[in-house]
Amino acid sequence: MDSTLRPSRTRYGVIVFAVLLGIIHYIDRVCISKSQTLIQRDLSLDETQMGYVFAAFSLAYALFEIPGGWLGDKWGPRRVLLRIVMFWSVFTAATGYAWNLASMIVCRFLFGAGEAGGFPNIAKMFSLWLPQGEHGVAQGITWMAARWGGAFTPLLVVWILGFVSWRNTFVIFAFLGVAWAVAFYLWFRDNPKDHKGVNAAELALLADAQKNMDGGHASIPWKRLFTNKSVLLLWLYYFCITYVWYFYITWLPKYMEQELKMDMKAPLSSVLNGLPLFLGGIGCILGGIVARRMAAKSGRLSRARRQIGVFGMLGAGGMIVLATTMNNPVYVMVAMGLSGFCNDLSMPGAWGACMDVGGKLAGSVSGSMNMIGNIGGAVGIVAIPWLMNLTHRNWDQVMYVSASFYLVAALCWAFIDSDERLLEE
Repeated sequence: MDSTLRPSRTRYGVIVFAVLLGIIHYIDRVCISKSQTLIQRDLSLDETQMGYVFAAFSLAYALFEIPGGWLGDKWGPRRVLLRIVMFWSVFTAATGYAWNLASMIVCRFLFGAGEAGGFPNIAKMFSLWLPQGEHGVAQGITWMAARWGGAFTPLLVVWILGFVSWRNTFVIFAFLGVAWAVAFYLWFRDNPKDHKGVNAAELALLADAQKNMDGGHASIPWKRLFTNKSVLLLWLYYFCITYVWYFYITWLPKYMEQELKMDMKAPLSSVLNGLPLFLGGIGCILGGIVARRMAAKSGRLSRARRQIGVFGMLGAGGMIVLATTMNNPVYVMVAMGLSGFCNDLSMPGAWGACMDVGGKLAGSVSGSMNMIGNIGGAVGIVAIPWLMNLTHRNWDQVMYVSASFYLVAALCWAFIDSDERLLEE
């Protein structure tokens, strides 16, 4: 058989770049929580002030999600990702040069503004380069890599801190983003037709994806965006889970230290600290694969996503409640890890739904969901120390609030339909 009749596999290169970006994204984001004690000591910050630092990132990350996704729809992910990854890398390094609370807040705000466009533009990239049937698995692989990047960051930071200061640690991590941005810009093209490694057979596989490129970039139909049932439910769902998830990447070390009485310098503590992200990564890839297989049997991808979403949210909330009943710190952290696993079963379906509902506006719809989600994250970051003071440092009460958010998220998934379309085809 003529080799030109067999589809090339160049499209999988975009998954490789997405995976690497997801890892860098979470390394740069999570490293501050592991350096938190050293930062508080050197800058004389209390826990409330550190909450403002965390919230500055989350607020910027939320505010710039839609602009970042819209720019990807308008200019294409190649130009946008080069700029935003370089931008956030600069402010990753700048974090290491902060000298007081105000300068740290400014650095983290601008860092968050840069990172905001990352995942929406990955979704846009997938919508242009992958057939619909591969969207969920690709998102699952990407989010698994992102979670694992965050899971291993505590160990990585502890190791690096053995050689350099926390300030230089941020500078080192900044160079990872710069290297990625240069390599991506040289390899990637917005349209697969323009890549020399894509043959005619592979282009034929991407015929539906080309609809998201052909015909130019549509303006955002704001009225439809704010009245589409599934979009609104995806927003509320993501608000709820990100409220909880930011606990894992910000306040979890404090919880382990204060409530579980664990030595955070011990290797076991670092491993357990990363467990929700590590098991979450497994949930991401498993959720994408299972949804694809369920859809192959039933012919309804939307129904498969809905069932996995409801199951995952109920499981995540249940594991948090179970953790509050345990006395052994290791068992508590295993339950927390399983909550992270259940949380992330729904991630590929949610981002895949944004791509399917959004079509050529996949970046904008994904960005809007991530924006609302990170508003929830910012609320959670500030609410947790507030709840701690209100309940006289009763961590169980904080956990019950988180579990209730998962119940709301489960109700959202019961009615999300990714077969809806924002734009008429």
